[in-house]
Amino acid sequence: MQSSAAFLGHPPSGEARPAALDARLDRVRQLLGVDGAALAFAGSQAMQILWQAGVSGQIAKDLAELHAHAAQGTGPLVIADTGRGAVRFYAGIPVTFGEGEPLLLSLFDARPRSAAMAGQLGILAQEVFGGDSEQRSQAMIVRLESELAEREQAIADLLATRRRQLELFERASKTARIGVWECDLSDNSLTWSNGVYDLFEFPVGSVVTREETLRCYSDASREAMERARAKAIAECSDFSLDAEITTVKGRRRWMRLTGTVETRNGVATRIFGMKQDITEEKLLADRTRYLAEFDVMTGLANRSQFQARLAELDTRPIGALLLADLDNFKQINDTYGHALGDECLKEAAARLRDACPAAELVARIGGDEFAVLLGHETTPGQIEAVAERIVAEIGKPFMRLGQMLTLGASVGVAYPDGSPAPDLFKRADTALYAAKAAGRNTSRTFHAGPQHTVN
Repeated sequence: MQSSAAFLGHPPSGEARPAALDARLDRVRQLLGVDGAALAFAGSQAMQILWQAGVSGQIAKDLAELHAHAAQGTGPLVIADTGRGAVRFYAGIPVTFGEGEPLLLSLFDARPRSAAMAGQLGILAQEVFGGDSEQRSQAMIVRLESELAEREQAIADLLATRRRQLELFERASKTARIGVWECDLSDNSLTWSNGVYDLFEFPVGSVVTREETLRCYSDASREAMERARAKAIAECSDFSLDAEITTVKGRRRWMRLTGTVETRNGVATRIFGMKQDITEEKLLADRTRYLAEFDVMTGLANRSQFQARLAELDTRPIGALLLADLDNFKQINDTYGHALGDECLKEAAARLRDACPAAELVARIGGDEFAVLLGHETTPGQIEAVAERIVAEIGKPFMRLGQMLTLGASVGVAYPDGSPAPDLFKRADTALYAAKAAGRNTSRTFHAGPQHTVN
């Protein structure tokens, strides 16, 4: 409320000013929920404002026209929606103070009101200022001020509750490592809760662009996320995926990203959702999968993975199956103990990988038993060369725990011919035992036919 009088016409002279009217008018304006109010003489077509709040610029011009219209009548003028200009809602209420000249109270707002709401505001304003009794008006203002104070207290209580709920949400989010995010599609601006800032390790509350966050994604995760996001926007649907990121402080993390597209008139306008740190979950899942598929000691595929791959021969053919047993391993294990025996297994696994780098699968399938699956494009000559290389590599002496050790390897080779996987394994096993029978540290191949041969 301005403390000095403002005029659109000529100011009146010698007018008395009711005490604290500025503050009371402003309080009533707040209670009625309108942008502004003005008190002016009602008897003049030119609007002479005595006291006002929120009157300036285009509003003053629009208000002057509405005042002139209201001044022509004898009762209140309430317009729910003027349909144009800076003033959309208007209420003109005739008022008097004691024996003074009739005045016109103008209430206005940039937002239109419904007809019912406009009528209620007009009635309330008339009840406050209408009639000849200033004493009644004063009493009504006191009541309204009390109601306004109660509403303000209710709002304060609501805000306090909201703050407590937000604090509780932030604590729960931090415990669950979850954050809420939002992207305005008109300019790609981002809004994050503290949990998302913590996930990416940006300073909480800082302005972060979408381009900055995209640089945190791994290449594969960024491509997958952009595809899912574009599809969701095009279809106005949801999306979810797990993505790998590197925080601004250089830490690698995994997060679960969910998003929902919000539309307006069929057009995507906003995406919002959650981002959760699942790094520990991912590491545990990877570890569990590793233990299920790999031999912990040697790092090779385990028997379970080998059998699963062998069962796919019909759809994923191979060139050959090689089985290898370590010679002299039991003697070394019994003589020097399990610790040195484990070192022998690790060395044998490493040499086996080196001997057949192009193999589809190298697995430890038993104590000192290994299997190799070669690709279907491998020629018989290359297969025989791999078997010989395995024997040669594993047979080289090596030093472990102060002991010079020498292992040997017997290798059995079998070629697939459309027979079931168990038959192929039996043929390779037959060839392996033939190699052992031939003096060990050598290889043998099973040749299928009416009269199969092993040589």
